[in-house]
Amino acid sequence: MELYPKIEYASLSEIKVFQEEKLRELLNYLKENSKFYQNVFYQNNIDISKIENLEDLQGIPTTSKDDLQKNNLDFFCVPIEKIVDYSTTSGTLGDPVTFGLSDADLERLAYNEAISFACAGIKKGDLVQMMTTIDKRFMAGLAYFIGLRKMGASVIRMGPGIPELQWDSILRYQPKWLITVPSFLLKMIEYAENHGIDYKNSSIYGAVCIGESLRNQDFSNSELSKKIAEKWNIKLFSTYASTEMSTAFAECEFQKGGHHHPELIITEILDENEQPVKKGETGELVITTLDVEAIPLLRFKTGDLVRAHYEPCECGRTTMRLGPVVGRKKHMIKYRGTTVYPPAMNDILNGFDGISVYQIVIQTNEIGTDEILVKISTEQQDDEFYKEVKDRFRAKLRVSPRIEIVPLEVLMREVFDPKSRKPVNFVDLR
Repeated sequence: MELYPKIEYASLSEIKVFQEEKLRELLNYLKENSKFYQNVFYQNNIDISKIENLEDLQGIPTTSKDDLQKNNLDFFCVPIEKIVDYSTTSGTLGDPVTFGLSDADLERLAYNEAISFACAGIKKGDLVQMMTTIDKRFMAGLAYFIGLRKMGASVIRMGPGIPELQWDSILRYQPKWLITVPSFLLKMIEYAENHGIDYKNSSIYGAVCIGESLRNQDFSNSELSKKIAEKWNIKLFSTYASTEMSTAFAECEFQKGGHHHPELIITEILDENEQPVKKGETGELVITTLDVEAIPLLRFKTGDLVRAHYEPCECGRTTMRLGPVVGRKKHMIKYRGTTVYPPAMNDILNGFDGISVYQIVIQTNEIGTDEILVKISTEQQDDEFYKEVKDRFRAKLRVSPRIEIVPLEVLMREVFDPKSRKPVNFVDLR
């Protein structure tokens, strides 16, 4: 297969023409096969033959996570016997939604991951240690495995957690790459230092990271990324994806945002009124999937607030790049007149060497306003440390959360819940 698709190096006008042809194919497919979108077209008196270009998408209503939850089966475009794999969303913004994949969808998923990993620098013949779950109806773990297999890389399926076993596998098989949640790399480093493992001279060249951002909005390294780099000089690459998209945005060697795959997905970035934002402004990512057979989505609102970058990349790709997720719309916190998103708070807490693990809890107080509680495990339990944490929040975000010290073993169980696919660093009780 072609790991560096020509369409990603084409002119913007060529990409637009290509996507508009794909869009027309999708609309005809939805009209013939999707009960949900048949109703959308009928109820809104939409003549799909008049939707000829990307700008015409504005005439179609957006699809929300609520629509998926309330009408899950109406989105299926193939008979149940054609579904070869069932996945569910992680439920970050509500109850999980069931996604079925046909054989063709699995091929598309493998293609997506193969070109995304190639974008980050993984090559045919490389050995990759997967430190993510492949079970529990988790689409991403399966996607990583079939994508690596499709591109000709070799895989060690380790799964998440257990630093001792991760290091045993690294020392035994000498993988070049890791796929992991980046904060877990700090646990790996800590374990190596405590057990005399020469991790700085291991076989690991780089890590493709999921679930947590490695960059600030200007593409400088986040506090988490800096913390890892100070200890372990390996290459770190950020990715962004979701079950609904079945598509990833992965960094290339220049690490200036996740590259768009125009053959797989149409993107829009919209403001609160569902109008396109001006270039360089932040808005909600809205996606339309291409060449998905079982559950294609048209103008689906992801809930993620992002900023796009359109200038050509030094790698030669001309495609749009997405910056780090600013936050999720439903996770927005209004604290005494200030708007805050969890990633900004994560960055502050990751900047403290003395904090072993943390969890941010948002709840509504008796007068109906948001309150921020930060649970931390630390050996520095003096007043000066409390003050330093609060001062840094005030200086960077103009908020002053309540700080609660929690024993390490207690907070570790809450944050690294075995039922969760990702660390539970944010809890919304509102």
